[in-house]
Amino acid sequence: YVMALSKWAGLTFFFPSPELVPSIMSNMLNPDAIFSNNEMSLSDIEIYGFDYDYTLVFYSKHLHTLIFNAARDLLINEHRYPSEIRKYDYDPNFAIRGLHYDVHRALLMKIDAFHYIQLGTVYRGLSVVPDEEVIAMYDGSHVPLEQMSDFYGKVKPQTQFMDIFSLPEMTLLSCVNEYFLKNNIDYEPVHLYKDVKDSIRDVHIKGIMYRAIEADIEKYICYAEQTRAVLAKLADHGKKMFLITNSPSSFVDKGMKFIVGKDWRDLFDVVIVQADKPNFFNDKRRPFRKVNERGVLLWDRIHKLQKGQIYKQGNLYEFLKLTGWRGSKVLYFGDHIYSDLADLTLKHGWRTGAIIPELRSEIKIMNTEKYIQTMTWLQTLTGLLEHMQVHRDPDSQIILEEWKKERKEMREMNRNFFNAQFGSLFRTDENPTYFLRRLSRFADIYMASLSCLLNYEPDYTFYPRRTPLQHELPGWSDQLYTGTFRIPFLPETVQIK
Repeated sequence: YVMALSKWAGLTFFFPSPELVPSIMSNMLNPDAIFSNNEMSLSDIEIYGFDYDYTLVFYSKHLHTLIFNAARDLLINEHRYPSEIRKYDYDPNFAIRGLHYDVHRALLMKIDAFHYIQLGTVYRGLSVVPDEEVIAMYDGSHVPLEQMSDFYGKVKPQTQFMDIFSLPEMTLLSCVNEYFLKNNIDYEPVHLYKDVKDSIRDVHIKGIMYRAIEADIEKYICYAEQTRAVLAKLADHGKKMFLITNSPSSFVDKGMKFIVGKDWRDLFDVVIVQADKPNFFNDKRRPFRKVNERGVLLWDRIHKLQKGQIYKQGNLYEFLKLTGWRGSKVLYFGDHIYSDLADLTLKHGWRTGAIIPELRSEIKIMNTEKYIQTMTWLQTLTGLLEHMQVHRDPDSQIILEEWKKERKEMREMNRNFFNAQFGSLFRTDENPTYFLRRLSRFADIYMASLSCLLNYEPDYTFYPRRTPLQHELPGWSDQLYTGTFRIPFLPETVQIK
């Protein structure tokens, strides 16, 4: 009936067919590619900077379980929460990065680039909140700008979880909320948020996480085999390198020795630990302190940042004064879009690269035949609804309502490809997520891991794809990135299973 109705209306639609999917799959994206938001040539880059956690080093799934369990125990032992919450275990498949949390209503949700809540992704505890209730609470689904948290995590009614380390925090918040709700316990959501936040912070500050990783480094550290290859390649091409991390000296030293080797400091011109980012990029008052081989802080004034030494604290303004490294010749990589990248882009003119580990798994899902089939039909339904809505007769309206129902079901199916509760990190139903909006603003390039750099020459230029605006024709953009121009795509001989 779809074909007949479209013919009757004088419209031509291109419907999914068995022949279409192989054609689309010939343009599968490469999970190991680097993607560009802003044109940038590596030939202009003389200095490379790196964060440590989830940039130079990746952690196994065991780490988030460790953080969840340790923070849960701190809630019980130090904040006097019921011991029954120990029955909750960490679920790595519950939350995704970039979600917002309504501190006063104790609701975890996904928000798009236009500040609209994606209905069906609002959770109170571990249970989804019905759309009608969400619309009633927010008088629609829009969250005003003044209610959103700023770059530096200042608590407003809505706070965003941007850090990979925040995944166990979101899950713990949801679990404790669930316990209170299921047991009809009256509680203050603001206090719960603060207590969970403090417990997660203490897992880091009190050294619980650091000691556990150092004690069993092979259990917790992974994805490290390519790190030395990346650093060695840059060194071979005469690039200067530096490390700025919030992690402590001994922890970084042991981790780098494990993934790079005992001579890891020889690769870096400057090493700064416990930098307290993002304050490092804004506070001009804190001087650097040298850390000796035994981890003791020295008191002498720093006149030069020396290769092979480790420094603590400091600030970017002093860093620039002592090194003379400025502007677009510097490319800094980090995983936290706000703490690592925002200030460098907005205030200092550095080039920035975001490390987004989730990217690799999402691209692999997008390359599957089932996903391509679903998205092709979903876009077809959307096109039909757009063109056929002008027909007001009863028969047409019945069909339109059936299409709307099917489109809603297809959207839910699409979300479940990525995460059953919240879907993709990068998209809501149609719009980019708020996370992707910030990624596009603060990162010149982004990739799944630093190992992606091994696929590119040191003089390579990254060109952002000219995605069509709503008032532009899509043909030019689509044709340009097929055939000869296949940089972000997999070779035709590669098969994704």
